[in-house]
Amino acid sequence: MSESHLPENKERPIPAAWTKNPFQAPTAHVEDVRPDSDGPLLGEPNRVGAGRGSAWWHDGWGLFREATGLWIGISVTYIVLIVLLSKIAFVGPLFTYLLMPLVSGGLMLGCRSLQTGDGLSFGHLFAGFQQNSGQLILIGVLNLVGIFVIGLVVALVIGGGIGVATIGGNFGRGAAASTIIIGVVLGLGLGIPLAMSIWFAPALVILNDLPAIKAMKLSFIGCLHNMLPFLLWGIIGFVLAIIASIPIALGWLLLVPTINCSIYVAYRDIFLD
Repeated sequence: MSESHLPENKERPIPAAWTKNPFQAPTAHVEDVRPDSDGPLLGEPNRVGAGRGSAWWHDGWGLFREATGLWIGISVTYIVLIVLLSKIAFVGPLFTYLLMPLVSGGLMLGCRSLQTGDGLSFGHLFAGFQQNSGQLILIGVLNLVGIFVIGLVVALVIGGGIGVATIGGNFGRGAAASTIIIGVVLGLGLGIPLAMSIWFAPALVILNDLPAIKAMKLSFIGCLHNMLPFLLWGIIGFVLAIIASIPIALGWLLLVPTINCSIYVAYRDIFLD
């Protein structure tokens, strides 16, 4: 009988599942989940903490960084458009005020598109001309009317004050300076509420389909409820504006789109659930 040949003794392979650490974090890349739309509009604007004023800049810068080249291209086009309009005598400045809500509304759509992961396109600069354009133009008209009324009131106060001082024989440098200061303070006192009513109005019109007057009222309330974060936002913005102006104002190509993005972030913070 021949000698049997037994198979060589080989180590049994260890199942792959046994070699993995069950507590090891997954190595596959998981993308951040983005909302597919904005949340519902609140009936009453949120009151947020003062620190949110700096967070609006931070998150706005993040949106800007997602499409830096496109944002700069949009900013350059917008600035050139404003310069060309300003060269039209008399009606140029009027067209600028009417144009601003249309452009702002389109840029809010661009910010939302970035927020939801759909990306920014150059066409967003003109998207406000195609959606809710009538209500956006109405915002510009009401803004113009407000500026005209404020200017008229200030002119009457300054002119009246100087006229009374002149008739009374008390006109001098001190009286003129005091009258001008009163006029400036009055102009600011009336202009700030107007700016508050305009601030979020384009976003509310184009993103939430609100009529212009209701959007302006809600914008004013939202700003009024959040004076402290807006104060911090403004202080930071003032510093950034100084930096952006050095040496030849090229920094404004970054600052202008970041401002628009920060407005969108603040809009979500204050008005959405």
